[in-house]
Amino acid sequence: MTGGRLLRRSIGRHRRRMAAAVILLAGHQAAEALVPVMIGVIIDRAVGTGDTLALLLWVLVLAALFTALTLCWRHGARHGVIAMEREMHQLRMEVVTRVLDPRGHRTGLRTGEVLQVATSDAEKAAAVMHAVSMAAAATTGLAVSAVSLLTIDVPLGITVLVGVPVLVAGLHLLSPLLTRRAAAAQAAAGETTALATDLVRGVRALRGIGAQASAADAYRTSSRTALRASLRAATTTGVQQGLTAAVSGLFLAAVAGFAGWLALDGRITIGELITVVGLAQFIAEPVRVLGFAGPILARARASADRLVRVLTAPPVVAPGTRTALPDTGVTLHDVGYRTLADLNLDLAPGETVGVVGYDQRDCDALLELLAGTVPAGDYRGSVSVGGVPLAELDLAASRGMVLVEQHDVALFEGTLRSNLNAGTEHPAHTVEAALAAAAAEDIVAAHPDGLDHPVTDRGSTLSGGQRQRLGLARALATGPPVLVLHEPTTAVDAVTEERIARGIAQLRGSACTLLVTASPALLAVADRVLVLDGGRITAAGTHAELSEVDERYREAVLR
Repeated sequence: MTGGRLLRRSIGRHRRRMAAAVILLAGHQAAEALVPVMIGVIIDRAVGTGDTLALLLWVLVLAALFTALTLCWRHGARHGVIAMEREMHQLRMEVVTRVLDPRGHRTGLRTGEVLQVATSDAEKAAAVMHAVSMAAAATTGLAVSAVSLLTIDVPLGITVLVGVPVLVAGLHLLSPLLTRRAAAAQAAAGETTALATDLVRGVRALRGIGAQASAADAYRTSSRTALRASLRAATTTGVQQGLTAAVSGLFLAAVAGFAGWLALDGRITIGELITVVGLAQFIAEPVRVLGFAGPILARARASADRLVRVLTAPPVVAPGTRTALPDTGVTLHDVGYRTLADLNLDLAPGETVGVVGYDQRDCDALLELLAGTVPAGDYRGSVSVGGVPLAELDLAASRGMVLVEQHDVALFEGTLRSNLNAGTEHPAHTVEAALAAAAAEDIVAAHPDGLDHPVTDRGSTLSGGQRQRLGLARALATGPPVLVLHEPTTAVDAVTEERIARGIAQLRGSACTLLVTASPALLAVADRVLVLDGGRITAAGTHAELSEVDERYREAVLR
């Protein structure tokens, strides 16, 4: 799919409303063009002859014409706006659906850039509806005007018929430059939005390391780049619009002057002269509309290209079709991925295993593999879930078997209850048990609304420890056969950490749990601990055994 094809598809799937909009708006422009014609007729046939009855009759016709153009504009604009708004919504829903596809996407865009595509670009692409309907209406107005002028005087009509297309074609010579500059401005705005999103997300960390000034400088630089790109696009648009106004004004002056000469020469009547002057003034508006449609179409095409980049992005993983799982364990055999080299790891059903990684990159690679977000072709060796190769598993089956709760907890706007349920209504006793295991009962008890207490986006009104405990409780309430927790207690105190360790051990006693952590409290409740160093398992034992014999292990985990 290309940007142009997406725009044509947008028009096509609202063809009924677009047809109604085009017909009614064209009727409005045709009626507008006929107003000066009616005034000229009234002057020649009623005012010039002194016929009062004819004057009343033609005034009624003129009133009917005004009524028609008013109704055509009202309903035509309504159909056009509805089509544009619905297409904008559909485009946004397509982007959201693609971004939330559990298979992932290879757009190469950051979160903020995707947000820009889903909002600003969807709006600009949908504006093609407005541009097309108004351009069609303007063309109709010009056609009616040209026919009227041909009726009055052939050379005059030919001048308009030839002059207007040449004028419009000349004005559209700037369209390619407008498209390029609009695309550059939108890309720069997307980069700035992405940077702003990243900075807001990491504001606490930035404050912690004192990097606010560097972050502000980075955003300032990005913002100025976006500003320069926007100004270049706006300058080109301004030049194009200024040329449109100036050239159309000169053109109507030339037409009016030629008509005045014809009237002095006696070739046209006074009524026809008034009609020509009125039409010359009217023509300026549709010419301007056609000129303004150029920038709108240029921005729509640039935005459509960005939308296509997201909508046609290939998925990251290609899941299999198998759904039946013989058991509930996880096995990694001779796996090589990123910093991992010949990694072997077995998680048996009902086992709690701790993993201590000396290099965070090893931990991140392991978590990606277990989360099922790595294509089979990107790693070597085998990863099996429930005795079935991960690449052969249906995506819902693998995600239902293994839940990876990342260190960075994501909470959503809603309530404590909606965040804990995460789309699945858990029984009350399950939620209560999960809250107790995560030492999070106090968060619920602190508010009169209990579980119905509102939560803001990303849980910004909660402390880091509260967010972390709620995320842990949500994962525990889900109760997957295999639960992978990555540093779930870094934001809590030592006493709470001990409570959480005991709670996890009790609640997950019969299920498989992998704890990727350096917390001694969590490692102490693990059945065994594996040391991940240099991309492979280099030591194994209980926490007590490793603490006694491995000095490097003691330095990594003991506080």
